[in-house]
Amino acid sequence: MLFVPAMTQKPAAAPGTRNLITDVPGLRVGQAQDAAARTGVSVILPDERAVASCDVRGGGPGTRETDALAPENLVEAIDAIVLSGGSVYGLAAGDGVVGWLGARGRGYGGLARPGVPPSPVVPGAILFDLANGGDRDWGEDPPYRRLGREAVAAAGLDFALGTAGGGYGAMAGSLKGGTGSASIVAADGITVGALVCVNSFGSVVAGDDRTFWAAPFEMGDEFGGLGVAGLSARPDVWGLAKADPKARMNTTIACVATDVVLTPAQAKRVAVMAQDGLARAIRPIHAPFDGDVVFALSTGRRPLEGGDFTIARIGALAADTLARAVARAVFEATPWPGSDVRCWRDL
Repeated sequence: MLFVPAMTQKPAAAPGTRNLITDVPGLRVGQAQDAAARTGVSVILPDERAVASCDVRGGGPGTRETDALAPENLVEAIDAIVLSGGSVYGLAAGDGVVGWLGARGRGYGGLARPGVPPSPVVPGAILFDLANGGDRDWGEDPPYRRLGREAVAAAGLDFALGTAGGGYGAMAGSLKGGTGSASIVAADGITVGALVCVNSFGSVVAGDDRTFWAAPFEMGDEFGGLGVAGLSARPDVWGLAKADPKARMNTTIACVATDVVLTPAQAKRVAVMAQDGLARAIRPIHAPFDGDVVFALSTGRRPLEGGDFTIARIGALAADTLARAVARAVFEATPWPGSDVRCWRDL
C-alpha cells in the first residue's frame, strides 16, 4: 500500500485571548465616564513610547497633535492616544493624560535636564455627544481633564465595551453607539487589535434588520452570530442612519495596533487601510458632518519580516478587525441610566 503523508493544515487566524486591542503585547487601555454628563474618555497606553500615525477621512474632525505624527516631522513616537467624547471640550482629556504621564517621567526627553520635565506626546480625537440629554451645566470646568487622568490611571488589560469610555455618550445612527474592540492573531503570530468609539451618522445594520454590515467578518458569535442572510442594500437607502444629521454632531474615532515593528510611514499606510473597516461596518461613512479619524500604533515587539507584503497583511487585518470592533460596540451598548434610548437589542 502506498503511504501518502497527511498534509499539514495551516492554522487559521483567531481572536486573541481577550478579543480586545490589549491582546497586542505592550498595550493597556483605561476608561472613565461621567454618567450625569453622558460622556467619557478612552486612553490607549503603550508600555513604552510607540510609533504611531493617523488618517483623517471625516469632513468635520476634531484632533490633537496629529501633525506631530507626520513621517517627516521630528517626534517619531507617542506616549498615549486619547479618544474622547465632548466635542471641542473633550480635547482637554489629553491635558489630563499629559499631566499624569509627565508626573511619572514619561514623555519626549529631547531637552531632558534638571528642572525640565519631559514632554509627553499624546495625540487624540473627539466625537460630538453634547446633545444626548446629559448635564452640561459645567460652567468653566468641563470634566474632561479629570476624566483623562482617571482613564489613564485605570489602564489595564481588561476594559468594558458598549456604553463605556469614549463611546459612553455616542449614538450609532439612530441606535445607541459605544466603545468596541476586537483582535486577531494570524497563523504566523502577528497580532492586530482595534478600539473604536462609534458615534456615526450612518447605520451599522442593514435596513431595519438586526444584521450588522460587518457580519461577513464576524468571528464566532462575538456580535450575535446572525450570519449574512439579512444583508441587502439599495442606493440612497440608509435604514437606521440618523434622520437629521447636523454638522460636527457625529464621528467615529478609532485606534488600530500591531506588535510588528513599523516606521511612521508604514504606520500611516496601516491607518489608511484600516479606514476601510469603517466602510465595511457603517453606511454611509466619511460624510461632511462626520469627523472620522483612525490612528495606527506599533508596540514593536515583533520584527517586520516580508517587507511591504506584510504591511499589506497588517493593513487588511486591521480593516477587518476594526469592522468587527464597530459591530461589537453597538452589540454591547446599553441605555444610559434612566433613559429609553433605542439599542440594538431592542430591534
